[in-house]
Amino acid sequence: MDKFDRIYALHTLLAHARVPVKKSTIEERLECAHATVERIIGEMRLYLDAPIKYDRDTNGYYYDKTADTHYELPGLWFNASELHGLFASYQLLSEVGPGLLESHIEPIKNKLESLIHSKSMQKGDVEKRVRILKMAARKPSPKHFSVVASALLMRKQLNIKYEGRDRNKPTQRTLSPQRLVHYRDNWYVDAWCHLREKLRTFSIDRISYSRMENITALEIEDVALKEHYTSAYGIFSGKPNKVAVLKFNQRIAKWIAEEQWHPEQKGQFNIDNSYELQIPYRDERELIMDILKYGADVEVLKPEPLRQQIQQQLQQAMTNYATQTK
Repeated sequence: MDKFDRIYALHTLLAHARVPVKKSTIEERLECAHATVERIIGEMRLYLDAPIKYDRDTNGYYYDKTADTHYELPGLWFNASELHGLFASYQLLSEVGPGLLESHIEPIKNKLESLIHSKSMQKGDVEKRVRILKMAARKPSPKHFSVVASALLMRKQLNIKYEGRDRNKPTQRTLSPQRLVHYRDNWYVDAWCHLREKLRTFSIDRISYSRMENITALEIEDVALKEHYTSAYGIFSGKPNKVAVLKFNQRIAKWIAEEQWHPEQKGQFNIDNSYELQIPYRDERELIMDILKYGADVEVLKPEPLRQQIQQQLQQAMTNYATQTK
């Protein structure tokens, strides 16, 4: 039994008992030692507000039934990270179509589904009560995803035709893939680009041709990967060489102060209750998109080139809306 199963078993035992249940009986039913029983009872009292009382005469435990309401365990108890992980995994597996792994994936999916229902004290379709929403997800070609993943795991070089969103024509690239990344509901591959002779990130949905080469991929040390891909802002990585200073007005300052935009961000409240946030970055494309979604609630203070780019974007938007339609 795991800890949850023991708690549920003890709850069932005490809820149906007319007299205190002896410690020896609890240890036998829960299949655990005396110390484990004591710990479980302590946790139920502390975290689940279970009205468990001890009867010295019988050396047993019972539920205090003098309370106004009948005690029941919470209907679903996963913490936030466990719940997200469980349902995200279940959702991903539910989207897997027929293929080589179908026979292997289905038992895992069924196990997750069973887990979701077994941890709920109330019967019903629990998964209908929790939603994991996707935002602007782009579906990569299964063929190209498979080739990229195979080259990555087999440590082989990869030949691709790639058309990034900021380019008007595709380019031929040879990559040494380092790792797959699932970021903001889309798949990317971090790789050494032999054309540019630099580390780059490629969106898999923008690959129109892929072939795994029988050439060993160049291996980049973990320290170098971490420095390149985690020090700057967002998916457009690289060692940061600029710091954005953003000022959020009083209306949303409190909420921004609770958010993490970057592991090395700095923030402080100003005298006027606005919030000033400093973010290291190298490539401004993703940062600009995130700034613009706050509209008039944010102002870029520094650096000046970033401020000017935001101004140009806003002016263009105003031009679009100023055009009279007939």
